[in-house]
Amino acid sequence: MTPIVSIIMGSTSDLPVMEKAAKFLDEMGVPFEMNAFSAHRTPAEVEDFASRAKERGLRVIIAGAGMAAALPGVIAASTTVPVIGVPIKGMLDGLDALLSIVQMPPGIPVATVGVNGAQNAAILAVEMLALSDETLAARLEDYKVGLKKKIVKANAELAEVKYEFKTN
Repeated sequence: MTPIVSIIMGSTSDLPVMEKAAKFLDEMGVPFEMNAFSAHRTPAEVEDFASRAKERGLRVIIAGAGMAAALPGVIAASTTVPVIGVPIKGMLDGLDALLSIVQMPPGIPVATVGVNGAQNAAILAVEMLALSDETLAARLEDYKVGLKKKIVKANAELAEVKYEFKTN
């Protein structure tokens, strides 16, 4: 299998957050790879990865980073492959990472999800890929229908909860 999505994290300490993306991609049947690169500690490796991403067949890159959170932007600066940034909670409850990822200069976009939002990053990646893959689009639609069913079920269960002054 050749990966079409790459999950990159600043260090393996980010794995508990980023594995949510991996699990969703796995569930959707999307071939992916996972690597740890650091914009500050392994800049040459980041540059090499990013500059070769398109020729390797990658179609979306999900990059998680905390604190200064330079990784997604550094990757985006060296490729035309869409990059989705995942700010990882660390210092300042992840606000520092969120602002670092979302405040990119003109010409270097990084789509950004919420703090620790790796699953949403994977869903966004699948939505992008599903634009040209009907099988994947059907799997994504099934997933979204499942989300709706969960809420409908939860509402039915809430209807059974009784309180003296509850009106529904």
